[in-house]
Amino acid sequence: MNLRKYVILTDAVKNHKEGLMRYTIEQKEDFCLIHNENGAELGIGADTPVIEEDGYAFKDLARCGRLLPYEDWRLDPDTRARDLAGRLSKEEIAGLMLYSAHQLVPFRSGGNFQAHYGGKSFEESDAEPWELTDEQISFLKNDHIRHVLQMRVDDAAISARWSNAMQRLCEAERWGIPVNISSDPRHGASAAGAEFRTAGSDVSKWPEGIGLAAAGDPELVRQFAKVMAKEYRALGITTALGPQIDLSTEPRWMRLEDTLGSDPEKVTELTRAFVDGLQTTDGAPDGWGKDSVIGMVKHWPGGGTGEGGRDAHYPFGCYAVYPGGHFEEHLKPFTEGAFKLDGPTRSAGAVMPYYTVSWNADIKDHEQVGNSYNHYILHDLLREKYAYDGVVCTDWGITGDPLPDVDSFSPRCYGVENLSVAQRHLRIIMNGADQFGGNNEIGPVLEAWKIGEEQYGEEFMRERMEISAARLLRGIFRVGLFENPYLDPEESSNIVGNAQFVKAGLEAQAKSMVLLKNRAQVLPLQKGIKVYIPDRILRRHQVFFLAWTEGSVQRPLAQTDTGKWFVRTDTPEDADAAIVIMESPQSKGYSAEDAAAGGNGYLPVLLQYRPYTAVAAREVSIAGGSFREDFTNRSYRGKTNTCWNEADLDALEQTRKAMGDKPVIVVMHLHNPAVPSEWEPLADAVIAHFGISPEAMMDVIFGDAKAGGHLPYNLPKDMEAVELHDEDDPAGPAPYVTADHQVWECGYSM
Repeated sequence: MNLRKYVILTDAVKNHKEGLMRYTIEQKEDFCLIHNENGAELGIGADTPVIEEDGYAFKDLARCGRLLPYEDWRLDPDTRARDLAGRLSKEEIAGLMLYSAHQLVPFRSGGNFQAHYGGKSFEESDAEPWELTDEQISFLKNDHIRHVLQMRVDDAAISARWSNAMQRLCEAERWGIPVNISSDPRHGASAAGAEFRTAGSDVSKWPEGIGLAAAGDPELVRQFAKVMAKEYRALGITTALGPQIDLSTEPRWMRLEDTLGSDPEKVTELTRAFVDGLQTTDGAPDGWGKDSVIGMVKHWPGGGTGEGGRDAHYPFGCYAVYPGGHFEEHLKPFTEGAFKLDGPTRSAGAVMPYYTVSWNADIKDHEQVGNSYNHYILHDLLREKYAYDGVVCTDWGITGDPLPDVDSFSPRCYGVENLSVAQRHLRIIMNGADQFGGNNEIGPVLEAWKIGEEQYGEEFMRERMEISAARLLRGIFRVGLFENPYLDPEESSNIVGNAQFVKAGLEAQAKSMVLLKNRAQVLPLQKGIKVYIPDRILRRHQVFFLAWTEGSVQRPLAQTDTGKWFVRTDTPEDADAAIVIMESPQSKGYSAEDAAAGGNGYLPVLLQYRPYTAVAAREVSIAGGSFREDFTNRSYRGKTNTCWNEADLDALEQTRKAMGDKPVIVVMHLHNPAVPSEWEPLADAVIAHFGISPEAMMDVIFGDAKAGGHLPYNLPKDMEAVELHDEDDPAGPAPYVTADHQVWECGYSM
């Protein structure tokens, strides 16, 4: 924006009285800032007129020449949101109720997500990496979407410029509603395979959720959340799709590593600290402001009880079960934690239900449908009994028509496959939800609105839809986007990943690591020694989207300069010590080959490396059935499965044999709990972690830092103990006991 634009802006101020002007104007690279004395800071990036009242400046976003209540930053967010919601058209409300699919900045060719720049691929175009795609421009202008999920971005400056580009486009649209950008977790120190991950930006690196549980310190969690909020705001992100506060009571669940543990009391305490740290702007009367990030806690009513450890991203894992009768305990992190904060924001701004069918949890209508489709779980419990008045957003991709194969990455309309897409939207709306995750088109919402008018009347439906619009707008007002959504790219670069945040993250990683064993005090190792690290061999397997990836050989720490700690050798014979880097056993609980051969397709999910036959599994599954299957018993009793990283154990056995009496250190990445009887006796020392950087790992092994964590769950005695454990029981399966009588249970460390 050039200087002439500022002249135009100041000329647009009407009835200005000399000496009463309580604001100043500052020119930035491509927007301007208006600083109101003891008031709001306004960021203007489009040709938006300014209105003066009582000497203060206000944006004339409606371009009507008078100050409307929603434009008055002196009013509270609820008042402003209700005013604007009442002015919106059906199309504009429908757009607010959509949450975009995952956006990459930029969209490069290849991968699961594609987009265009002027009709071309990014590589074929002359586009800058922060420029908006054709699809983004379309869904912002034509579908009125104002909630956008950012997945990957190259760096902070690019993210800031991309955010500015979206905000500038939307500021010029009718009403000037800014964009609320969100993110899945992106601060984890290691990539996890069990969700869409957001690698590629330069934020500081911290433990995964279960690592924070291992550290066990609410103040550390609060510190992390505050750093997270500062870095998110510098990237343009104002909503976090998290924290994930499901109780991780089922040890085989693939989403376990993003949780805060399985103990209801501890998870509730950590939840309060996390959401308070994320949402609170210090000094703001109600806690909300320019430093706040909305927490979308997930997944109501708890997603960690999938039968047999299977996950509801896939139709074969759609059922959550409660054989131990612990359903109410799984609500506690929400009802006593996220909804009863100690800080001034009082409650998490948003909630996401999980995909699962919570089997037999509906004690009123007895419906076996996905949580967003279940009136009892969403309306009766969440909205009525627990009086939650924040935004409820569905998990991503639940309203589309399902694929015919149970072994698929399919739209998750569990139990309502017979409804049309529009009918599914209406049902979710009538249950009290406000927003549809991963839906980019307003058509189904408008059709649902029309069906609702036919069933309930126009006045009723307009009132119902305005309630959701006001909730959604309230969040955007709370975080100050209507006043100033713009970022200084240089300032963003200085904030994101700065030395202070990086150092704090590394210290937190050390606090999350657990020293399980240290025979004869072999740790810490002496710096400068020769160390052997065996390769890891992975079999061909399926990844998150169920695409097959070929077998591979991985060389741990190959991209890390380890010279300041040790000299790497290629053979164990030349080494003074060995470090065996392992990951907990990885497997899948369904086999298309088994189904094709006449079986039901279901297999045990493994927490051990060697092949396992499920002799202790249920003979008849608790839940089951699908339009895709002609049976309801999903039992895998008597069936055998093998994990795809079994060679991790082979490498340890071979290294132990080759090293003789020389020290062998096992560094175990616990994506899930693992059965220790296979690997603990072979190690002189064992360090468990839940996602750390190589530097944090080496600092602990060589004595520059101490492992400060405790096990956040039991490491199971064996797979039979896992099978005999109820999926919903916070107590966990029977724990492993070492030869010297150490019990590796929740809370243990040396």
